[in-house]
Amino acid sequence: MAALPHSVRKGFAFPLRVRYSEATPRSRRRSLDSFWMMNGKAEPYRTEGGRAANSMRIVFMGTPESAVPSLQRLLSDGHEVVAVWTQPDKPAGRGDQMHAPAIKTFALERGLKIEQPQKIRTKDAKELFASYQADLAVVVAYGRILPSEYLTAPRRGCINVHFSLLPRYRGAAPVNWAIVNGDEKTGVTTMFVEEELDSGPILLQRETRIDPAETAPDLMRRLAESGAELLGETVRRLDELQPVSQDESKATFAPLLTKETGMLDWASPAREIERRVRGLQPWPNAYTHWNSQRLIVWKAFVQDHPTHSAAPGEVLAAHGDELIVSCGDKTALRLLELQLQGKRRLPARDFLNGTHLKIGDRFGQD
Repeated sequence: MAALPHSVRKGFAFPLRVRYSEATPRSRRRSLDSFWMMNGKAEPYRTEGGRAANSMRIVFMGTPESAVPSLQRLLSDGHEVVAVWTQPDKPAGRGDQMHAPAIKTFALERGLKIEQPQKIRTKDAKELFASYQADLAVVVAYGRILPSEYLTAPRRGCINVHFSLLPRYRGAAPVNWAIVNGDEKTGVTTMFVEEELDSGPILLQRETRIDPAETAPDLMRRLAESGAELLGETVRRLDELQPVSQDESKATFAPLLTKETGMLDWASPAREIERRVRGLQPWPNAYTHWNSQRLIVWKAFVQDHPTHSAAPGEVLAAHGDELIVSCGDKTALRLLELQLQGKRRLPARDFLNGTHLKIGDRFGQD
């Protein structure tokens, strides 16, 4: 291969067109042309192998669907993803059949190297990670805290995409707790990873409003796309960005969700319960008990209701589409969609027709 111009060897150059190898299909060339020719800006050269000359060797670490847009962005930006690390396949659903993480499915479709170590603190796992001689590691919802050897192995360190405006909501479930706690805004953060959980210096952040009716899965989908865009910008500008230390005095935490987190306390105000209904999806869900059965509440809204003296959890209305329940502080919640244990999700009307629930009955009684 002929020697590249000095500006390309440094990582950037400004040609009129992207250079492709003869083996690059025309359809792929058109796709790449449209990507690089954004806003009339100059574009980086590509090597004969098809990668951008300023691309990096990256190890990607992620597991759920929310990590897929970030991996896709790195590939679209021309980086060489030398390996994808994800959690092992796990049993799920009826029959406990083994299911692959969303990242594994995506990576397999693109022929990427996949690693699913059961343990990451073993000598073999650490040596394998170091063997890639990566420029950078990118972590998006991998699900494990990385030992120091993983943070220092890549030449330029390890970057994390976190789904909150750090230092607010460090931890495993920032999107869920932002909704449950009634926050009006949230966002995404890119940062360098340090050994202490989500405490590393911040590179970039992007803020967004939380819609009053938004569920955790809806918000997560938006943040996953926003996080991928922010990751692309972060990697592209890595040389110029100045990391900013987090303000420890403002740190809050988003603890791991458990099944018990979803148990509804009808003595809470209706607005708090409604936020839990939206914020605790898709798991553990907001649930109560009726006739000794677990009952998931999928959709509800705060109902204006005449002042009442009913006990928390007591049914105030049960007719047609109206299923209204007494909550704390003399508030009321209208339940719109429910699911009894082992049954399918039903609108309130169908649920009432099948259960014959009546005024005065009380939820939360085992």
